[in-house]
Amino acid sequence: MHFSIPDTTELKDDGGTPYTTYNIHINGVFHCSARYKQLRQFHEQLRKEFSPQVLPPFPPKKLLSLTPFEVEERRFLLERYIQLASQDPRISSSAIFNTFLHSAQQDSQKEVPERVTMDVCLMNGHKIPLTFTSTDQTEDVLEAVAQQIEIPNDLVYYFGLFLVKKDEDDNMSIVRKLQDFESPFISLRSANKEGGVNRIVLRKSYWDSAFDDDLLDNKVTLNLLFVQTVSDIERGWVTASPEQVKHMKKLISRGSKKEYLRLARTLKFYGYIQFRPCLTDYPHPKTQVVVSAGGRELCFRVHVGDQLQEGFFKITRMKCWRITTLYPHDKAGTPQLELSFEYLMSKESLRWICIVSDQAMLMSMCLQSMVDELIMKKQGRKFKRPQDRHQAPRGTKASTPMDSDNETQRSQSPTEVWDRGSVPVVNVRRWHPLADKAKLNGKTDDSGVTENDAFEGIGDDDL
Repeated sequence: MHFSIPDTTELKDDGGTPYTTYNIHINGVFHCSARYKQLRQFHEQLRKEFSPQVLPPFPPKKLLSLTPFEVEERRFLLERYIQLASQDPRISSSAIFNTFLHSAQQDSQKEVPERVTMDVCLMNGHKIPLTFTSTDQTEDVLEAVAQQIEIPNDLVYYFGLFLVKKDEDDNMSIVRKLQDFESPFISLRSANKEGGVNRIVLRKSYWDSAFDDDLLDNKVTLNLLFVQTVSDIERGWVTASPEQVKHMKKLISRGSKKEYLRLARTLKFYGYIQFRPCLTDYPHPKTQVVVSAGGRELCFRVHVGDQLQEGFFKITRMKCWRITTLYPHDKAGTPQLELSFEYLMSKESLRWICIVSDQAMLMSMCLQSMVDELIMKKQGRKFKRPQDRHQAPRGTKASTPMDSDNETQRSQSPTEVWDRGSVPVVNVRRWHPLADKAKLNGKTDDSGVTENDAFEGIGDDDL
């Protein structure tokens, strides 16, 4: 997960006393606002649960009101704190972490729990009406959907809930997978306020097509996999020749879903997610590219002259990756996101490859989930089941603003910055005077780099 606190908001309590809230974004999307004292209480809870040695330093409390510079200083240190804390899987998977983020989302949106009805969709538009509590977490809603359509317990977490957006041309694109610390109802409502037509979609939540075999013998999961595959082929995410398409249509008419899926698994880019066209510096700066993620790799499709060429980057050769915000000269311009990964091109030869895309955060999450799945398989672990869930204590709430406290980065620049036409780039990330002094540990360094636990060197057989 990628955490940031890009800005703050000045508010007043019921007595008219001003206070500062820190706006927390997760995976590039606003999630919640929290006051310093709420975050400090969160830190104290973590200290009781975990050894203080595993936690990063927390910004100290100050007795006097903060100056604007001190508010900015605290914003930076709080951002660094939550980034580093979230890198420890023991912390990020804990009930304390989950409950704080879930409760903070409710408080920020002023959501009062109530019974609501919401459609969970399939990729073909089929709707599954569901009634639940508005503040239910993602896994609660997923399990409710699974129970309603009778997905076996052992197969529930082969699937996930995704936020999907439809544009004016009726094209659908995946925005992100919903995390358990959020409420799908609140997140969908927030997304629709930002514009566009959004929906919550049930999709398979794994990358290795070998897991398909576990779904084929159950009527419900077979149908879910079939519907998604047909949709992905129709939108061009999976490559099929005219002859293959014709044959697959015959299989559909005969109701031969298993045979259809077995044929689909042989097609190029089966099980991949395709992103919208974007820019990359590989093989040349300012190259237009279509990126797909799947099969333990990223695929680049670029036009070189009159030819379409493809390049494949295996996740096991990505040493690390990072997300960077690119700010334009013009203050009215829109910042851009860049995903860059350090790739082992050949033995002892590493190169940074950059992708500029408004879906960079989703790409990063896809990389992380592919790595997590690969490690899961290597360790012989299986998908969890509803009965395996570590239930967070219900009724635990983040604190609410009461007191009248107004308690209230520079990243290394790339060696080469592209000229993006009318939107030239002048800096990377946010400069902050403490950036060079921040004490860092865990997996995130001053450049926001995420180390790859599945990174492997190149052996003689690869050369």
